[in-house]
Amino acid sequence: MTNIDNQQPKLTWKDDFMRRVREVKPTRWVRFGIVAALFIAWMIWLGEWWPAIFLLLLFDIYITGYIPFTWWKKSKNKTVRSVMSWVDAIVYALILVYFVFSFVGQNYQIPSSSLEKTLLTGDYLWVNKITYGPRVPMTPIHFPLVHNTLPIINTKSYLETPSVEYRRLKGLRSVESGDIVVFNFPAGDTVASKFEASPEYYDILVDRYGRERVHNDKNTFGDIIYRPVDRRQNFVKRAVGLPGETIKIVNDTIYIDGVAQAMPENVQFNYIAALSSPVNNDFLHDLGVSDGDWEDLNALLTPIDRANLLTWMPKADINSYFYGMPLTAAMIETLRSKDMLKDLVKTSALQAPGSLSSYLFPKGIADGWSLSNYGGDGILIPAKGTTIPLNPTTWATYNRAIRNYEGHHDAYIKDDVVYIDGKPADSYTFAMDYYFMMGDNRDNSQDSRFWGFVPEDHIVGTPVFVLISFDKDRSIFNGGIRWNRILRDANPDK
Repeated sequence: MTNIDNQQPKLTWKDDFMRRVREVKPTRWVRFGIVAALFIAWMIWLGEWWPAIFLLLLFDIYITGYIPFTWWKKSKNKTVRSVMSWVDAIVYALILVYFVFSFVGQNYQIPSSSLEKTLLTGDYLWVNKITYGPRVPMTPIHFPLVHNTLPIINTKSYLETPSVEYRRLKGLRSVESGDIVVFNFPAGDTVASKFEASPEYYDILVDRYGRERVHNDKNTFGDIIYRPVDRRQNFVKRAVGLPGETIKIVNDTIYIDGVAQAMPENVQFNYIAALSSPVNNDFLHDLGVSDGDWEDLNALLTPIDRANLLTWMPKADINSYFYGMPLTAAMIETLRSKDMLKDLVKTSALQAPGSLSSYLFPKGIADGWSLSNYGGDGILIPAKGTTIPLNPTTWATYNRAIRNYEGHHDAYIKDDVVYIDGKPADSYTFAMDYYFMMGDNRDNSQDSRFWGFVPEDHIVGTPVFVLISFDKDRSIFNGGIRWNRILRDANPDK
């Protein structure tokens, strides 16, 4: 028989709520206040108030505890408590990393030599996203510790749905000339999976092998994948041309709106150098040339080749030692100070005029151009609100921006008439700003001279310092860590 007098009265939801609130320790209120303040500040920055609903979830997590997130703490099973404590910590860490990487900054590895000697292969950078304003994640559901592919299982690390239209939060400033910028590779929208990390991107593969083979020969090219903007490969280059400016290159000097621009201090070009004595890996490594970046030409040159080179290098002689290598002005001066450099010639000077034309942007317009003399009378870099006339010439230059970046997929040219969204058009007004990016390693950089403009929605951020740097040509215990680069300014030329 139940003793009615001993039964506890059932609490109303209001009484239960107040009881839970009263039992919360002051320190937990402080933690909730800090987290809530940060969350509200983030909403103000975001300019959206719908996420405020998550404040209720935060209040329950820290204060009321209706949702039993910490049920495992009351478990009598020690293994359950131990495992779930790790799961709890990992989930919190991943959420924190997601927000930091999306809205503050993230680490980034330099995989190639395109910005040497400013940034070196093996540098790990901290990329600041606040400077230009963080881009709201366009594929919001993604694993935060990898870019686009989960390791081992080699599957996408993100869900394409839902997707968010491009939007950038307010930053400290816009991209300036000379900034080093991390951005998503514009021509990386469609990729052959086995070539995604290769300089031979999809457009080049199609030109070289034909679309049918690239799409059907999976053994060679892999799957053909479409990448959303923020899941495309990350590139890092220097912004040399800004929206609304006109750019051209004459004898390696960049001209913006007709005005010559100063060379970055660490810019380098490819040379054939005539030296007074032979050199090896160690000497050139100390000079600043990576092991795989130089070539001993002495066994390759025929007597006729040597004679031809001497016509370009009158201070050299038949007994000189010839090497191909990238050099900066400071490295050239070092060779001269050691009385080793007899003469040198830029490799590009030996190339036939227009030999790279078929690879240069814009295709069909760049005939006769080279890496050193590029842009003809000047290429206009589109700015938001800029209106251009539409004709075969402008279409060749801007069609990718109009179709692929600004979303007018039903745009084409027929009988010299341009059609936008299926309708004839004689002009077009751009909806975004665009940039012209180049590497400091001018003769070894795949940049805007090959694949064109970088749209503003592809901009990720700017590197501020080097976290750590590893030399791929040395072991960890033999100079493999470049200690002098740790916490070094990532853009000393600015």
